[in-house]
Amino acid sequence: MKKQKYLETIRAVASRSPYYQLLGMEVTEMKKGESKIQMPFSQELTHPYGIVHGGAIASLADSAVAMALISLVDPQDRITTIEFKINFFAPISQGRLIAHAKIIHKGSKTAVGDVDVTNAEGKLVAKGIATYSIKKGIKISL
Repeated sequence: MKKQKYLETIRAVASRSPYYQLLGMEVTEMKKGESKIQMPFSQELTHPYGIVHGGAIASLADSAVAMALISLVDPQDRITTIEFKINFFAPISQGRLIAHAKIIHKGSKTAVGDVDVTNAEGKLVAKGIATYSIKKGIKISL
């Protein structure tokens, strides 16, 4: 399968996954070492103060780094988060969130990605960094 077709397949499969659907996440872009995922505001994602829960924002950020890394590894490789850190800067109580991730280092066994989460107006809402493990040669079916 050619790389671009593979990335389109991954993008579609990810956007249809139960967890992504639960949060309303959609992969809007995947290219070499980068991705963008968006998530609309939803009352179901808020905590008692009426703003989006940090866990939902962290899920968006982590997922964006994963999609960026998938664009760099072989289809049979399996990736998993081994460390994740996020800082929150602004509350969200409407609109949509966009996570833009870039892989800043990729070795043979680990990779590190940087992610900015912004609101629809481009204001920085959160910033994260994630480290992933790369396991070679594990067959997955799509």
